[in-house]
Amino acid sequence: MIAAETFKSDPVSALKRIGNVVKRTPLIFNQRLSERYGCNIYLKREDLQVVRSYKLRGAYNMISQLEPQDLEKGVVCASAGNHAQGVAYSCKKMNTRGVIFMPEFTPRQKIGQTRMFGNGMVDIVLVGDTFDDCLKDALQYAKANGMTFIPPFDDHRVIEGQATVGVEILNELPDAEVIIVPVGGGGLAAGVGAYLKQERPGIRIIGVEPEGAPSMFQALKAGEPVSLGQINRFVDGAAVKSAGLLTFPICREILDEMLLIPEGKVCTSILKLYNEDAIVAEPAGALTVAALDFCAESIKGKNVVCVVSGGNNDIERMQEIKELSLLYEGLKHYFVIRFPQRPGALKRFVNDVLGPNDDITRFEFIKKNQRESGPALVGIELKSAGDYKFLLERMDKHKFEFKEINNDQTLFEYLV
Repeated sequence: MIAAETFKSDPVSALKRIGNVVKRTPLIFNQRLSERYGCNIYLKREDLQVVRSYKLRGAYNMISQLEPQDLEKGVVCASAGNHAQGVAYSCKKMNTRGVIFMPEFTPRQKIGQTRMFGNGMVDIVLVGDTFDDCLKDALQYAKANGMTFIPPFDDHRVIEGQATVGVEILNELPDAEVIIVPVGGGGLAAGVGAYLKQERPGIRIIGVEPEGAPSMFQALKAGEPVSLGQINRFVDGAAVKSAGLLTFPICREILDEMLLIPEGKVCTSILKLYNEDAIVAEPAGALTVAALDFCAESIKGKNVVCVVSGGNNDIERMQEIKELSLLYEGLKHYFVIRFPQRPGALKRFVNDVLGPNDDITRFEFIKKNQRESGPALVGIELKSAGDYKFLLERMDKHKFEFKEINNDQTLFEYLV
């Protein structure tokens, strides 16, 4: 049971409060995933929310409870995108001004959507490399201008709003046994997990974070929130440097397991959700489906809910998503190859080294002069990860000097 001083919430009442604005998203049984993992898997489709993310729930729940004088002064928030859209939409509905701080790396699609949902009621400020950087500026601006700051996760009213996802899940699937929820700052996990644990103490809550931004994982390990020095920003909806001060103690109590998911695995799940289920999920939205391979044994035979937290995926990122997926699955490899100093070396490489299903996707000589006699950067895409071993054997057999660079982080970043 969650201590009263840790979690003061009534998500059932909150759902009634926000019900005229927030959509009750469907809980959909997924036949493909259920058959693959030997259980009943349901997808909670928050990607179908009004702003294509659950973040509207918490933002509107907080803003709708502000006093008239506070609404007149306006609100401020910091967000990598989804919380910004929730705040923008809430500002329009509540007729209050908003100033939204977003990291400079925020996808253009999310910036455009935020501006659209605000419909003239919000100003957007792009600043900093990470959410945590723009958060500092947002807090300073709110204080200097006497405006209310709307946190993306670290406020009881925001947590309560996110908890309404759990209310809807239990209403539709009373015998749910496992809930897999994405974790960034921890607002969704804290709200949903606390409510479900109170209603059904035996339910299992699994939190998932991107491997490159393990803020909650490290906080649980340290026993308190810690600030990560560097994070991978790819899963932008869940990439924060530090877990929330309010969300952490709740998550520590309610999370039964915490999983870290490689970014490449997330990309594979994004592509499969799109190609096989016609679902457009953003990286953070695909985290829970990507986690299924990592908890496959423990979920067999159970009723499992994966929260698809958002669908704000910029189409311009799809090439990067495909690339990261291929690398993770062992289907794309980069080499620095020094071709033998003899005529027809490249033709021999193509005819004798490449397999029938292998494809050169990138080829460029590295040296600026005497290029034909120097090393070349070669990218090769395979049909099966098992073909890699035979590719290496053929390069050795035909005496091609090469260096594998997929696992050489410095060289990979420099050349690729």
